[in-house]
Amino acid sequence: MRMLIFYILLFFSIQSPVFAQEKWNLKSCIEQAMSKNLAVSQTEIQAKIAAINYQQSKLAIYPTLNFGTSSAFNTGNNQDPTTFTRVTENYLSAGMQLQSSADIFNFFRKKNTIAANHWELMATVANVNKTKYDIGLSTANAYLQVLLAKKQTEITAVQIQQTQTQLDITRKKVNAGTLPELNTTQLEAQLAMDSSNYISSNGNFTQAILALKLLMYIDPSAPFEIETPSIDSLPIETIADLQPAYVYEQALKNQPLQLGDEYRILAAKKYVAVAKASLYPSLAAFGSLSSNYLSFNKRPYYQKILNGYQSTGLVADAGTGVLYDVQSPIFSNGNVLGYVRPGSLSKQYNDNLRKSIGISINVPLFNGGSAKSNLEKSKLNVGSALLQKEKDDQQLKQDIYQAYTAAITALEKFNASKKAIDASRKTFEFAQKRFEIGALSTFDLISAQNNLLRAQLENTINQFDYVFKMKVLEFYKGAGLKL
Repeated sequence: MRMLIFYILLFFSIQSPVFAQEKWNLKSCIEQAMSKNLAVSQTEIQAKIAAINYQQSKLAIYPTLNFGTSSAFNTGNNQDPTTFTRVTENYLSAGMQLQSSADIFNFFRKKNTIAANHWELMATVANVNKTKYDIGLSTANAYLQVLLAKKQTEITAVQIQQTQTQLDITRKKVNAGTLPELNTTQLEAQLAMDSSNYISSNGNFTQAILALKLLMYIDPSAPFEIETPSIDSLPIETIADLQPAYVYEQALKNQPLQLGDEYRILAAKKYVAVAKASLYPSLAAFGSLSSNYLSFNKRPYYQKILNGYQSTGLVADAGTGVLYDVQSPIFSNGNVLGYVRPGSLSKQYNDNLRKSIGISINVPLFNGGSAKSNLEKSKLNVGSALLQKEKDDQQLKQDIYQAYTAAITALEKFNASKKAIDASRKTFEFAQKRFEIGALSTFDLISAQNNLLRAQLENTINQFDYVFKMKVLEFYKGAGLKL
């Protein structure tokens, strides 16, 4: 049996890495979980999108400036883009244009849009913090569960040692003939049960480690060791400093969900102002610079020969009441006098340069009711945001009062279990003394020892439960998560 216990302890001891690994404390565990968690990454992406929207709305107050250029090959009967006359020939045309526009007045639409996007950004940042807080709270709970499982494993290991010591003493007495063999058998059975409890506790410890690794996105097969501070030395505020009304008052100021609700209400109110601006006229200025270039084969120009006159179909009054027919000369082309060639690119762009500047007023008269509908919907969004905040505040208050009640219950259970463990320890000590003088049976001794073990395990569970409940209250108060 002694060899069995030796191999059991050896088996679990070799599960630890041979070389010392970096130990994880609560802070490093939470930071790891926050940095690797996919939900946190998703909310951070939303925050980045909100930041881009906010930055873009700030840039929207500046004038726009756009440059464009184009070129085309034209054939057949076309309009000359420089002289605007009809020509029948092949030519290459090109143009460029520089345009700018700026809002002069639009009833603070852009200003309120900037403010709304700012509060939206603040709300998404608060949502990131809420996700991180939730991950942190879950990680802290998993961390405490690892400490609890490890403590339970240590208790069951001590139990094995105690039972083994009693078995050794009893076997000597049996060999000496002062005790019957039944006592040895009973203690051997108890030792086997203690070994089973140890194996179960160690399995729970391994499962707790795996659960913590899962939250931290660490490979389950990777070496892992946490710092194990004494549960008795953990800093805990007094229950008097964590009254639910006071904690709720502080939580309204620091909890990211409540802050996010406040920011969304402010954003919704600004969107109402943006929607109102769509109902009023807006004033804007605009300007542009443009020019064209034309490339064609040389064009001949001819001597003009007068061939006579023809009627235009018009008449003119010379003032005497006599109407005269208006005629136009008829010319024909004579000899080629020369050729017209396109000017250089810079000269044409300079000669054909056109400029424009102006002011535009946009007065909304009828747009299918969209502007008014948007205004009504934005007002409803404010009401929805207010209701959401009220709902979240009520839930927060309920959670805090429930956490306070749970902490009070955990404290009372912890205090009761401490008394129980003191009583069980005294009972076991008396039983052990009576067993040594032969005044108590092995069965009664084992019963007293098991009662002490159960009291120790129950006390450990209650103590960790109490610590976590108090840490939850501290978290709501704004003290953060620390061990």
